[in-house]
Amino acid sequence: MSLESVQQFFRENAPEISVIVTEASSATVALAAEAHGVEPDQIAKTICLRIGEDVVLVVTAGTKRLDNRKFKDRFGVKPRMLDAEAVVEATSHPVGGVCPFGLPSPLKVYCDLSLRAFDEVVPAAGATNAAVKIAPERMRSLVDGVWADLCQ
Repeated sequence: MSLESVQQFFRENAPEISVIVTEASSATVALAAEAHGVEPDQIAKTICLRIGEDVVLVVTAGTKRLDNRKFKDRFGVKPRMLDAEAVVEATSHPVGGVCPFGLPSPLKVYCDLSLRAFDEVVPAAGATNAAVKIAPERMRSLVDGVWADLCQ
């Protein structure tokens, strides 16, 4: 259902964007970069975190890491990653296919400024072998995301 929910999201909100399904796995940044012929930082990885009682998504350039100090300065708490089961429960997407599209219910999405270095990024699309190619600002706009400086 996860891949299908993402495909439906794009049919309804951005029909000009196609979901790319590959034979190769794109479950890691390195595999995704190879599968889509892009640099690892062009992979827009989505991290599912808990802030107090809220679950949020942070989308960042592939090799970037969250900066705990920046995160705590912004949100007042340290980031707490969800386990795989909680990620699926919150997003309907398996780890390796997590993205801010086609969610069962709205989640707050923060897009790290590291994504702005690229004209096009490649986030997953609800499966470990699916992705889309999209401009960072278009992605942010489609998911009602907020730009934030959260990475090292």
